[in-house]
Amino acid sequence: MAKHVLVPIANGTEPMEAVITIDVLRRSGAEVTVASVEKELRVDACHGVKIVADALIGDCKDTVFDLIALPGGMPGATNLKDCSVLENVVKKQAADGRLYAAVCASPAVALGSWGLLKGLKATCYPSFMEQLSSCATAVESRVQQDGKVVTSRGPGTTMEFAVTLVEQLCGKEKAAEVSGPLLMRPNHGDEYTVTELHPMEWKCNNIPQILVPIADGSEEMEAIMIIDILRRAKANVVVASVGDNLEILASRKVKLVADMLLEEAAKFSYDLIVLPGGLGGAQAFANADKLVSLLKQQAESNKPYGAICASPALVLEPHGLLKGKKATAFPAMCEKLSDQSVIDNRVVVDGNLITSRGPGTSMEFGLGIVEKFFGRAKALELAKVMLFVRQ
Repeated sequence: MAKHVLVPIANGTEPMEAVITIDVLRRSGAEVTVASVEKELRVDACHGVKIVADALIGDCKDTVFDLIALPGGMPGATNLKDCSVLENVVKKQAADGRLYAAVCASPAVALGSWGLLKGLKATCYPSFMEQLSSCATAVESRVQQDGKVVTSRGPGTTMEFAVTLVEQLCGKEKAAEVSGPLLMRPNHGDEYTVTELHPMEWKCNNIPQILVPIADGSEEMEAIMIIDILRRAKANVVVASVGDNLEILASRKVKLVADMLLEEAAKFSYDLIVLPGGLGGAQAFANADKLVSLLKQQAESNKPYGAICASPALVLEPHGLLKGKKATAFPAMCEKLSDQSVIDNRVVVDGNLITSRGPGTSMEFGLGIVEKFFGRAKALELAKVMLFVRQ
């Protein structure tokens, strides 16, 4: 029997926390319902990310869920807390002794305010710890479980949080099976490293203009982490749909809305073009002549371009965009790379090219890009704000 999970989202939800939780849980075989607490299915998450829910929260109030998991973000956490339908659903979940969970601001702002953490150990985003300590036993763990409640701290701890939820729902074996292909870091919280060959300066006029294409079948965690991190760094990120519609259905069935179609986006020039992975998405990129020609122009002008997961192998390699370059990719795809000498590195920069391996390396990949445009200090500051690196 598939497990049923509810992930509510709101305007102002942190998109990394929502999408990582949904994606990882769907990888376990759980049936995840993404429910909007707003009047419509589409929510405006933080950092200009638009997510389309599967249902409205009102349609979910009579369903029995094995787990309800709340993403954070502000004002998203407040919008979740203020939704009386959601409050009643989560209170019933707790009363019935079923799993419930929250990350970032939501343990304090939502669960705590609803009185659902009394006498329990819980954690949350550092700036909400004081509020949490008035309604729970506040601890600083990256992920904390107490009884039927799991809490966590921020975007950089969400993948660990989601894998813990898989373990609670489906057991250790399933959690190990799901976490393997994610390529998570073994040393959570440590500083990350980027392998750089042939260093060159990545130039831009003041604010980097960055193109992130997405397509049906793109890996949503990878896309969202790249977009979110680069927008946090104050880059101007254009999310362009390589298809006929602004809305795409990503690889784990999360519905995302692009800013514009690629045809429109192609009228502008970019300091960086960066491709998320996902098998279907990478194949769509490889077959999109307009995108391939943009990438070729970028490479010929010696301007930065990059790809993660399946895309280095399925898009860059076959179109000659890795010629004379060293790169990495998703482990199962690396045999397609003609030069495999650096594939074991999590993020590789070779001159104007940056490549990386999978969902669990996406944060380092995004931070590696921030580092090239804004410097290591800025990247580490962001890494700490996101709780990816210890504060």
